[in-house]
Amino acid sequence: MFDKLALIEKHYEELEQMIAQPEIATNQKQLQELTRKRANLKGIVTQYQQYKALFDELAELEALLNNDLEPEMTALIKEEQNKLEQRRNDLIGKLKLSLLPKDQNDDKDVIVEIRAGAGGEEASLFAADLFRMYSHYAQRKRWQTNIMNSNQSDIGGFKEVIFEVKGKGAFSKLKYERGVHRVQRVPITEASGRIHTSTATVVVLPEAEEIELNIKPDDLRVDIFHSHGAGGQNVNKVATAVRFTHIPTGITATCQDERSQLKNKMKAMAVLRARLFDVEQRKRSETTEKERRTQVGRGDRAEKIRTYNFPQDRVTDHRINVIFHNLTQLLNGELDELIEALSNTEQAQQLEAVLS
Repeated sequence: MFDKLALIEKHYEELEQMIAQPEIATNQKQLQELTRKRANLKGIVTQYQQYKALFDELAELEALLNNDLEPEMTALIKEEQNKLEQRRNDLIGKLKLSLLPKDQNDDKDVIVEIRAGAGGEEASLFAADLFRMYSHYAQRKRWQTNIMNSNQSDIGGFKEVIFEVKGKGAFSKLKYERGVHRVQRVPITEASGRIHTSTATVVVLPEAEEIELNIKPDDLRVDIFHSHGAGGQNVNKVATAVRFTHIPTGITATCQDERSQLKNKMKAMAVLRARLFDVEQRKRSETTEKERRTQVGRGDRAEKIRTYNFPQDRVTDHRINVIFHNLTQLLNGELDELIEALSNTEQAQQLEAVLS
């Protein structure tokens, strides 16, 4: 680890020397790029320099302890030594985390897509449970949620619900929810009391800004039609629902929940951008084998990540083999402990890969 830190410090010093050169100062584009790189390294270099200073101080105290000192002076030095060792250990922890690759999407808002899977009407009810769980979690985080499109089942569940979550760090937390969620319980539609197993898929997409994607107008097909969702008579009678199709990829995005065609267009375009951005990122990540190995589950839509067992009040996350016995609280949005466990496991895997 310290070899890597020494190389980072050396590179930081080289950047400072380059920035100080007159020919760089007159090249605005190159100056901005070098300044950005230096700024990205400044935090970890500062921590490393603090660590080296502490290391030197501890060495000096150790040398003093080798002298013939009064007991009172020895006690004072050892007390100071303990304090510095604690600070050093804290810095080592921070330096390890600083070496981890940062997900550039972590601070972004997200679009969450939940779809009922196997299990018929019970699967749609489970999809609604997951929607409420994430909505309550967002409320606890003081994030804003907004339904972008939905398709309700006959008994009040969701065949599909797509919603936006706006808040700093939303993707950094919710990205661990990608995959297939499974529920085991006696559904309200079951008269004999048998336990059924149903599933729902969760997709979490970082929202993409317009500048991150160049969507050509000629590559889009726009369909306007009558809504068949909730929203009142105006929604159903006036053609306000919008579907965008990205012709080169065949990816579509639909919104019909708003009374305004313009609002539906804006929401559908946001979903389309997020889906295209996700496709582009998947292509990039597939070229980096190490990145795939350091993920806590790949978030594939076919991957079963978690089981909610109602009869035993048990939630099992299969990626980290951890069991929680607080199913009701989890479904009420108390996800911090679970998400922290997933995050810690991912960080440990990433750190192992970085230091290997």
